[in-house]
Amino acid sequence: MGETFASTPYDGELVGTRAGAGAEADNVDVLPRRLFTPAFFVVILAGFLYFVGIGAMMPILPRYVEDELGGGGFQVGLAVGTFAVSAALLRPWVGRTGDTHGRRILVIGGAAVAAVSILAYPLATSLPLLMAFRLVTGAGEAAFFTGLVTINQDLAPDDRRGEAASYFSVCLYGGLALGPPLGEALLKATDFTTVFVTFAVACGVGAALSVLLPRGEPVEAAGRRTILHRVALWPGIVAALGLVPITAYGAFLPLYADTVGFEDVGPVLGVYAGLVLVIRIVAARLPDALGWRRASALALSGVALGVGVIGAWGAPAAVWTGTILLAIGMSLLYPALLAAVMNATPEAERSHAVGTFTLFLDLATGLGTALVGIVVSLGNERAGFVVAGLLAASGLVAQTVLRHRIGQPAPAPAPARPSAAA
Repeated sequence: MGETFASTPYDGELVGTRAGAGAEADNVDVLPRRLFTPAFFVVILAGFLYFVGIGAMMPILPRYVEDELGGGGFQVGLAVGTFAVSAALLRPWVGRTGDTHGRRILVIGGAAVAAVSILAYPLATSLPLLMAFRLVTGAGEAAFFTGLVTINQDLAPDDRRGEAASYFSVCLYGGLALGPPLGEALLKATDFTTVFVTFAVACGVGAALSVLLPRGEPVEAAGRRTILHRVALWPGIVAALGLVPITAYGAFLPLYADTVGFEDVGPVLGVYAGLVLVIRIVAARLPDALGWRRASALALSGVALGVGVIGAWGAPAAVWTGTILLAIGMSLLYPALLAAVMNATPEAERSHAVGTFTLFLDLATGLGTALVGIVVSLGNERAGFVVAGLLAASGLVAQTVLRHRIGQPAPAPAPARPSAAA
């Protein structure tokens, strides 16, 4: 009904207001607090099915490269990593496309592109051909993820954006956790072609469900757009610094385990994943209740202390203690910073901002692991964990810049009024 959304500063944080027909006296009304709508559950279900399909590829692709293409470790790395290259490069561009042509087209098109590319994997008789298909999958990922995250935030009241992001991340983690064992179980019972077809269908069903999502009105933002959205730059930097510890934890804890007397890190990793999911479900409102500043500061402190304890202490108890601190920090970091970005971004530019923000998450995963890997090669895993903790602690310094950089967004252009003749 011609509603427009804006954000106004309140008590140091950004909270939402809505201007519409029901607010004629002062043209402002408080946003409704309803979060759980049918469209919100479609977002969760479509995301879950898609991420199950993507997650299933994690253990299957290395086996396919080794068994069918005769590749080794280097070739496996190329096949798996190519996906992230196209995804990272395209996120800012697809974000701007989502703003000008609607978010739903990104979600439907992205999941469909990913599904078709996975269907083509059995046709890859050489590594370059498989890498080409993986580039296409990455392009679909960039569009789907950017569009779905933006719709998730569009559907949320401004004072519950962190909560909405927490629930969305549950479908992401849940899908990525369930996909790998399902993929391996299906491969043992059938063959590669059946696995690829099955999980391509999962992505395709995610695309079909997304047709039920609101189309949204494409809006062209006023002024010239840059490649990266300015509002998302500092939150992205802070998020990237905070993510380095968990990339180091996932990559090097299995190697470090023998040093401190762990025979199997599976239970530790399971505790980490379980705690993140539980906190994001049970304490989904915590990022909003604390505000993005306090929540992100707590998150950065948790991840910095977590890997710092693991590296400095060097004992089994340190691994368990650090894992709990990491889980607490990681459960708050993404929802808090995404909410900060969305509340400071005009509605017409949200997909662009999401594309920029998630680009930094990709960079943290790729460059962060490489940087810590260099430290480990020059020293040992403990040194790598300590450096990762210092990088996260530097995120607290970057957050002080963020406090001054992120503010009230430019007002959205007023809707055109009909002329008297009309």
